[in-house]
Amino acid sequence: MSTTALNDLSRIPIVQAPMAGGASCPELAEAVCEAGALGFLAGGYKTAGGLYQEVKRVRGLTARPFGVNLFMPQTGRPADPAAVEVYRHQLAGEADWYRTPLGETDDSRDDAYDAKLAILLEDPVPVVSFTFGCPTPEVLAAFARAGTYTIVTVTSAEEALAAERAGAGAVCVQGVEAGGHQGTHRDDPDEDGTPGTGLLTLVTQVRESVRLPLVAAGGIMRGAQIAAVLAAGADAAQLGTAFLACPESGAHPLHKRALTDPLFTRTALTRAFSGRPARGLVNRFTHEHGPYAPAAYPEVHHLTAPLRKAAATAGDAQGMALWAGQGHRLARELPAGELVGVLAAELDTALSELAPRSTP
Repeated sequence: MSTTALNDLSRIPIVQAPMAGGASCPELAEAVCEAGALGFLAGGYKTAGGLYQEVKRVRGLTARPFGVNLFMPQTGRPADPAAVEVYRHQLAGEADWYRTPLGETDDSRDDAYDAKLAILLEDPVPVVSFTFGCPTPEVLAAFARAGTYTIVTVTSAEEALAAERAGAGAVCVQGVEAGGHQGTHRDDPDEDGTPGTGLLTLVTQVRESVRLPLVAAGGIMRGAQIAAVLAAGADAAQLGTAFLACPESGAHPLHKRALTDPLFTRTALTRAFSGRPARGLVNRFTHEHGPYAPAAYPEVHHLTAPLRKAAATAGDAQGMALWAGQGHRLARELPAGELVGVLAAELDTALSELAPRSTP
């Protein structure tokens, strides 16, 4: 494992993934940081003011370094309004079932990006990461001047090269095993159904393409898996699903229980809830609507938001977005700090077993 500014941020090479939607709350970030790993807040779907309050809350809980993740504005090909309208009609039965109107789809596509940048540049945090694209060189340079370490999520060697050229401090290499949204920079519906790249292969490809530090993400649930990605060339491992079941996680109790519920046997990438490929537990909603959901993010996200909220209120996991990585059945219901300790011990054991044995 190389020594980088990334490794200087925490004692243990573990990063708690920024999971948008409520799971990555200040209490989870604080517990992870205090245990010696790097905790993260998710800025996605929050208002700029809401993000500011959460950052303030984390600072009141811990003096250790932590990170904030931002969603990049959606500047690519706009969604087809006709396709979104067709999907709205398809979801009419869900609206009737949950007795709630569908959401409006004319909300902003930039997730208050500029306002959040302004907050984080005015009152810098130790780390800022980005998903769904790469910031401009000017933005990355501004964070560097502010003393903020930057990480760009990538899903290919080409995206990693773009991040390196733009001036990112590191890249988070996201394998297809990862839960939640795929952080690809370009959402191409023509590639739906094309198998993604597994984490170990992707880490190797990126390691041989760029000189930046790497954070490996995707299905990691055990210390031995962390050792594997470090051996492949990563500097740290990012875990999301592993922290979902922790008591400090802000995930809904139904979501936490579903991770190991035998009713949910597999995960799949689906556009059903947001219009962008995201990995979650296969339930009734993904089965019925996934094949017909258009490539329309964040329009579909706004459209289904009331349905997801109503399903959670009704205690119906079959209508919720149960984001999870492929290793979800390995989830452990441990306090976050204890989980970091267990993972670190497993990592130490795995590394010692990998170390060359001296001959007598």
